[in-house]
Amino acid sequence: MASSPCGSGNFDCGLEIQTRSVEQTLIPLVSQITTLINHKDKLKKTEKTLRAIQRVGQAVSVAVGRFVAVGEAIAAENEDLKDEMGLACFEARRAGTAIAQLTDVSSLEQCEGDGRSTVFSDRTGMVKAARMLLSSVTKVLVLADCIVIKQIISSRNKVLVTLEQLERVSTFQEFVQIFSQFGNEMVEFAHLTGDRQNDLKDEKKRARMAAARAVLEKCTMMLLTASKTCLRHPDCESARINKEAVFQRMRLALEQVIEIVTDTRSSGEAKALPISIYAGIKDFKVKVEGLRDSLYCVSCEAVAAQLEALMEKTEDFTDSAYTSHEQRETIIQLCQITRQETKQLINTWRHAQSLKAKEATDEMELSILKTCQSVSDLRRELHRVAVGRATELLKLHSDHLVLQALKASGGDGNLEAVADYAGTLTEHKEQLVETCRLLCHISGTEPLEITCIHAEETFRVIGPQIISAAQTLALHPTSKIAKENLDVFCEAWESQLCDMAILLKEINDVFEGRRGALIKPFSHDINFLKTVKAAKLDAEEQTTIAKLGLELCLLTSDVDSEVERWDEQDHEMVRLCQIISSMAYSMYLFTRILILSETEKLSDACQQLQVCAKTPVQGKSAIFQKVMQYNSYRLFLYISEWSR
Repeated sequence: MASSPCGSGNFDCGLEIQTRSVEQTLIPLVSQITTLINHKDKLKKTEKTLRAIQRVGQAVSVAVGRFVAVGEAIAAENEDLKDEMGLACFEARRAGTAIAQLTDVSSLEQCEGDGRSTVFSDRTGMVKAARMLLSSVTKVLVLADCIVIKQIISSRNKVLVTLEQLERVSTFQEFVQIFSQFGNEMVEFAHLTGDRQNDLKDEKKRARMAAARAVLEKCTMMLLTASKTCLRHPDCESARINKEAVFQRMRLALEQVIEIVTDTRSSGEAKALPISIYAGIKDFKVKVEGLRDSLYCVSCEAVAAQLEALMEKTEDFTDSAYTSHEQRETIIQLCQITRQETKQLINTWRHAQSLKAKEATDEMELSILKTCQSVSDLRRELHRVAVGRATELLKLHSDHLVLQALKASGGDGNLEAVADYAGTLTEHKEQLVETCRLLCHISGTEPLEITCIHAEETFRVIGPQIISAAQTLALHPTSKIAKENLDVFCEAWESQLCDMAILLKEINDVFEGRRGALIKPFSHDINFLKTVKAAKLDAEEQTTIAKLGLELCLLTSDVDSEVERWDEQDHEMVRLCQIISSMAYSMYLFTRILILSETEKLSDACQQLQVCAKTPVQGKSAIFQKVMQYNSYRLFLYISEWSR
C-alpha cells in the first residue's frame, strides 16, 4: 500500500504508483484540487476570486472528461480490464461533474442568493468529490499502466519461445531464419523495457533494469557467435559449454526484467540486497545520534549487537589475501577504537538512564561525537582500501596481455599454453570479483551497490566463457568463427573493465559529495527530428497523449488562476507566464505527438540491409558471406535500439 500521489496525505487512493509518468500526471490535478479545497473560510468573495474558482473547476472537469474518453477507448480494446476501467472512468467523470457544479460561482448574487451548494457552503461535498476524482483518475492511470506491463510480458514470452528454438537448431539455414525473427522480437523488447526503465520511480529498480538490459545487449552478439561456432563444430564440448552459458544468462536476465516490472519474484519471496558496510554505518550513526532526542528509543543491547554485525562485515577486507598487512592492521585498529568508543557511550548512556535523565548529558554528548567520528574514520579507511585496490587492478589489466596471450595460444592450437593462461585469467577474475564486492560495501548508494553486484556477476560469468572459447579455438585453430567468438567474449571483458572504471569514478563522486553535479546538455540539432506520416494510435500512445493533455490543461489553468491573484495585470512577468502557458498547451493541441528518429546512420544501415537482401549470389561461400553481412546489419539495428 503506497501513500497518496505527490505526497499528499489527504488523498490516499490506495493504489501503488510505480512510474514517474503516472505521478507527474497527477501532480497538477492535486495542485488544482488543493487550491479549491484549501481556500480560506473567510475568503473575500470578489468577482475576480469567483471567476478564478469557476475557471479552475471547469478546467478540471473538461480535462477529466477528455482523459476519461481515452480511458473508455482503452477499456473497449482490452476485454480483461473493461469492467474495472469502465467503473473507474464512470467515477472520474461523475467526480469531475460534481466539482464543476460546486465551483459554478460566476457571480456574487448567484453565490449568495439561490441557496445552492457551492465550494463555499459545502466543503465536505468538495472534499468527497476531490477524493473520488483522485482515486478514480489514479486507478485509470494504473490500469493503463498494466497494459504496458502486459506488453512487456508478452514480448518476453515471444523472445523466450524463439530463444528455445535457436538453442535447438541443427542447421545453419534454420539458424539464420530463426535468428532473424529473434532480432525483430528483441528490438521490440528493447524498446518497451527502455521506456519502462526511464519511467520507473524507484532508483533501485531502474538500476536493476539497466543491469538486466546490459546483459541482454551484450549477450546477443555472444549468442550469435557462440551458436555459429557450435553449428560449425557440433562435436566440440567446449563450444557447447560456451553456448549453453550464454543462453542461460539471457534467460536469467529476461526473468529479472519481468520481476522488476511486475514487482514479484519467481521464488515468491523478496530478495533483499545484502547490507553493505556503508549502509550499516549510516544506520548505526542514525541510532547513535538519535539518542540526543530520546534516551529510550532503542536498547543498549541493540546498538551493541548492530556494531558487532558491522565489525563482522569488515572481515571481507581483513580476510582478503589481497589486502596488505599495513591495511589490515589499520582496519583492525580502527575497529577496536570504534568498539571502545561505543562501549564508553553505552556506559554513559546507562548512567544517564539511571538518573532518569530526559536528554543526553554533556558526558554522553561527548561520547556520541567520538563514536560517530570513529565509525566515520573506519568508513574512510575502507573506502581508501577498496578504491585503491580497484585502481591498481584497472591499471594492471589496461594492456589486456592475458587476453592477447589466450588469443595467440588458441590460434596456434597450443592447448597447454591456453591452460596456463586460463589459470592466470581465473586468478584475475577472482581479484576483480572480490574487488567488486568490496566496492559494493563502500559504494554509498543502493543503485551503485546494484551496479557493483552486476559487475561482480559479469566478471564471474565471462571469465569461464573466455576460457571455453579459447579452448575451442585451440582445438580448431583454423576456424574463423571460433576466432571471432573468442574476440567477442574478450571484448565483453574489456568493456566491463571500462564500465568498472566509470563505476569507480561515480563511487568517488558520491564519497566526495559531487554526485549529480553534471548535467548533459540537450541537443538542439533540428535534423534530429524527422517528419512522420500520420498513423492510427494504439492504446499505449492514446494513454500517453491523454496524460500529457490532462497535465498541460491543468497546468495552464493553474497558471491562469495564479495570475488572477496579481493586481498588476500588465506586469511583464505575468504576461510572459501567460504566453508560455498558452504556447505549451497550444503546441500539445497542434502536434499531439512527436516521434524521435534514430541517428542518421540507422537509415544507411537499413538501406544496406535492403541491398544485401536483394543482391543475388551463387556458391556456398558467397551465400555464407551474404548471410553473415545480413545478420551483422540486423544486429547493428538491434544494438542501436538497446542503446538509444
